[in-house]
Amino acid sequence: MLKQFLNLKLSQKLSPQQIQLMKLIQLPTQAFEQRLKEEMNENPALEGGNEDEYEKDEFESEEYDDYDEFEGDRIEAEDINIDEYLSNDETPDYKTQVNNYSDDDDDRESPLAASVSFHQDLINQLNTFILNDAEREIAEFLVGSIDDMGYIRRSVPDMVDDMAFTQGIYTDEKTVEKILHIVHELEPSGVGARDLQECLLLQLKHKTPTESVELATDIIENQFEAFTKKHYDKLLQKYGVSSELLKKAITEIEKLNPKPGGSFAGNNKITENVVPDFAIRIVDGELELTLNGRNAPTLHVSKDYQEMMQTYKDSRDKSNAQKDAVQFIKQKLDSAKWFIDAIKQRQETLFVTMNAIMHYQQEFFLEGDETKLKPMILKDIADMVGLDISTVSRVANSKYVETPYGTKLIKEFFSEAMKNDQGEDVSTLEIKKILQNVIEEEDKQKPLPDDQLADILKEKGYPIARRTIAKYREQLDIPVARMRKKI
Repeated sequence: MLKQFLNLKLSQKLSPQQIQLMKLIQLPTQAFEQRLKEEMNENPALEGGNEDEYEKDEFESEEYDDYDEFEGDRIEAEDINIDEYLSNDETPDYKTQVNNYSDDDDDRESPLAASVSFHQDLINQLNTFILNDAEREIAEFLVGSIDDMGYIRRSVPDMVDDMAFTQGIYTDEKTVEKILHIVHELEPSGVGARDLQECLLLQLKHKTPTESVELATDIIENQFEAFTKKHYDKLLQKYGVSSELLKKAITEIEKLNPKPGGSFAGNNKITENVVPDFAIRIVDGELELTLNGRNAPTLHVSKDYQEMMQTYKDSRDKSNAQKDAVQFIKQKLDSAKWFIDAIKQRQETLFVTMNAIMHYQQEFFLEGDETKLKPMILKDIADMVGLDISTVSRVANSKYVETPYGTKLIKEFFSEAMKNDQGEDVSTLEIKKILQNVIEEEDKQKPLPDDQLADILKEKGYPIARRTIAKYREQLDIPVARMRKKI
């Protein structure tokens, strides 16, 4: 039986230019600079430089609206409005608009700190040991087996087999164990361990031996399970030591790094300090927003390309070669003018979005008190500035703002709302901050379980379920009460 269905579907198709604009908006400052360099390398009609070197007529984008692609149709050279490409439009008007930036302003930028990778640093350290060729091959294989956290998660027999099959290195378990001891001498201390227990022991053995260090070593070596479960009474009974000495031993262990590779500055990446995209300052009691000047490059359309257009216009006999050339020139000029306008739109979008966020969270930016952060979702800002929620998300997710209280990721200012006992909307960020403060002030010998934390917050005016407390605690990376216990 044949059935007919009517299916209505509402869809929005973005043009290639709109998609490119969205991608530009999403880029933080450093990535934007790289994208700008790529565009200038690919398009000779787009140039940058000191605007004082060029005439000052402003780029009037309303005169030019032909950004459509050829879509396979050849536009005849005679149909191109040459005059449209001959205006002196080197200085776009956005240079004097929303960026609120001048050459006199401090451009506070964090430098790029490049360093060797974690594994390369370990390989370099091997050069300080006297090894023959065979031993060095094994040592480099072991270093290559270390994961980003600094551990070797494979058994010695497995590595012996792997070296034979994949590297053509034929050795035995005894030799590998010997070379592994050398790897364990590398920095950071604890690297190359097979598990957490070995990692902590390696670090303790590098410490100056004292009574507390020796006790800590014995605890990790022989009473590791009791330590991890914080059964301090059992440890006191086992070793017959004072609470003070046990406390010192536990303190020694707590100073150790359970992830020796994770703290390495060059862990498989080039370390890159954050370059803020915005700066908020307090001037005479008022908030002042600036956009990083690197987001406002000086761009103009190439005078050489405009002169080529003029030459074509003035020539009486237009050859086929000239007609082909003017097609190419038009395409590059179209692209250059569109890119300049896209940067203007990007800059305006960034500024108005951050400006709305700044005013929405005015109390926080004036005082720096995180409990003053108001509930704020993407839709709140989108409605204020008349932009799509996805556009606001692109600005918030990848941009940083420098404030008097440190550099912050913008998306961290967004949070859901919850009701307090007065029926008022409060930010989940505010509740998390209060929860964090309560846990910091608790008696560490008797840390508070989640149900007691829920009762305390209820007394403070925040009726929250125990399971919500547990969720917020995990988001704050705070362990359960038992794991927070001190002696």
